[in-house]
Amino acid sequence: MPLVEIHLLKGRTKKQKKALLEAVTRAVQESLNIPLETVRVWIQEIPPDEFMRGGRLASEKTRKKK
Repeated sequence: MPLVEIHLLKGRTKKQKKALLEAVTRAVQESLNIPLETVRVWIQEIPPDEFMRGGRLASEKTRKKK
């Protein structure tokens, strides 16, 4: 039973997350030639205030873009 965990910053829509989960599930199933029901995929969302890249919080970078 393959287990796939995806880490994303919060902010994606439900539709986007569902499309991602479906695509990854299909890719794993097709790559390994296993029953679809055996594939487990989930998303861990990270608040932008709890993730830093290049010495800056992701929330700070997001605010600057707006």
